Amino acid sequence: MDYEQLVTVMRRLSIEAGDKIMEIYGSDDFEVKTKSDESPVTIADEAADQIISDGLRAAFPDVMLVTEEQSATHSASGDTFLIVDPLDGTKEFINRRGDFTVNIALVEGGVPTRGVVYAPARSRMFFTLADGSSVEETGDFPKDSRGPVQPITVSKPDNAALMVVASKSHRDEATDDYIAKYNVRDMKSAGSSLKFCLIATGEADLYPRVGRTMEWDTAAGHAVLTGAGGAVVRFDDLTPLTYGKADFANPFFIAHAPGVDLKAS
Repeated sequence: MDYEQLVTVMRRLSIEAGDKIMEIYGSDDFEVKTKSDESPVTIADEAADQIISDGLRAAFPDVMLVTEEQSATHSASGDTFLIVDPLDGTKEFINRRGDFTVNIALVEGGVPTRGVVYAPARSRMFFTLADGSSVEETGDFPKDSRGPVQPITVSKPDNAALMVVASKSHRDEATDDYIAKYNVRDMKSAGSSLKFCLIATGEADLYPRVGRTMEWDTAAGHAVLTGAGGAVVRFDDLTPLTYGKADFANPFFIAHAPGVDLKAS
């Protein structure tokens, strides 16, 4: 894999998809449909998926592709593949709360190694460079050239005063019970894969997810967090979260800066 080409293509496709998403986001009305798993989907999800999947297949025709919006790809199997969630945080999008992201990642040997997370309504973009390290880009996000980038790195957490980030749409008692095991200075809530990125930049130390997610929800954020020095582990045994699992479903997990003293579930 040519990582420089990959990063360039993923970044450009995320911006193109983000532009289409924002065009629909700014319209007066858009249809919301319900998928077979009862989750919502909009024309923005579908339009963004078309842009990204067409672009990835053209650039990397020999690489397995898994994307949330194309159920035919969900029966693929392997431990090395491109994986896409064209609009993570559809509920945030529908409610016009802004915390939605475009997510594209490469998984190699079951590990997310490169990825981009773009939050068009927040004007924030995080991605891995060709060497695997992570940066945040600032500026106007031109499609064909990279703007100014700043290396990002996880915090050195104070276990007596942790900053925790949790879901806006999926917060529950089990999550609160687990967070209560820690000495928490403050809590943030964020939607979509932005939670991984807040740990990657040092804005938070810990993100426990006690709820259902799929690999396309997490792979890009996981890659960005890894490239910033963080980690994502299974909730049950604190072993690394791996990818390419049957039906691409994740167990509960914990994303964290390495200095956090993780508590048993």
